[in-house]
Amino acid sequence: MMTTPLWQYDEITHTGKDFASREVVAGYDARHRQFRDVDKENEAIINGLGLQPDHVVAEFGCGTGAFALQAARRCAKVYAVDISAAMLDYTGWKAETQGLDNIICCQGGFLTYVHEGKALDAAVTSLALHHLPDFWKQKALQRLNGMLAAEGRLFLHDVVFTEDNYEANIQVWIDKLSIEVGPDMAQDVARHVRCEDSTFTWIMEGLLVRAGFRIDRVDYTDGVLACYYCTKIAP
Repeated sequence: MMTTPLWQYDEITHTGKDFASREVVAGYDARHRQFRDVDKENEAIINGLGLQPDHVVAEFGCGTGAFALQAARRCAKVYAVDISAAMLDYTGWKAETQGLDNIICCQGGFLTYVHEGKALDAAVTSLALHHLPDFWKQKALQRLNGMLAAEGRLFLHDVVFTEDNYEANIQVWIDKLSIEVGPDMAQDVARHVRCEDSTFTWIMEGLLVRAGFRIDRVDYTDGVLACYYCTKIAP
């Protein structure tokens, strides 16, 4: 049995907003759909990764299960991983109501989830890795790499800042969300920047390469968001 070192980061005690009930989770789901075409985004991820009917996929930080549910219609099996029991309860409930029986909900995170069975064809994470400081982001990405099959794919979407004008970019982003969604969302994003562990583009790119990934494609948005499509490379 693996012994957890005393210095191990406690990812269960997370620094972001507390999603402790199905009602709060449902509100989060509805609020994000106000300013994002979530289904279109997930379809683009599925196509960008080239997911196939026999593929096994894991999503880390599955949240409300939007991607996991969509991927389950295209793949053999999807592991929905999250540290929040409320998020997993919501995801499992949605899977059941939609007649999907190939989603496995797992409570855990980047540092604690242990994958058993067939190596993953792809791993996906969206707006979750920022909960870890950079030191632990590296460990998390190395663990994801180890779960993937040879030439397995990784999709990473997160708040990642370009170095140029990052303070101005952050304020423009918050102001835009306040107008388009409302002050509560603007306050959530301000809290994110203040309290959580988003990083710079050059750091994230370095972490990915050092963890054993080739960055195939990068999309940056407004100096505050990034999407990476990566492939596991041979040691």
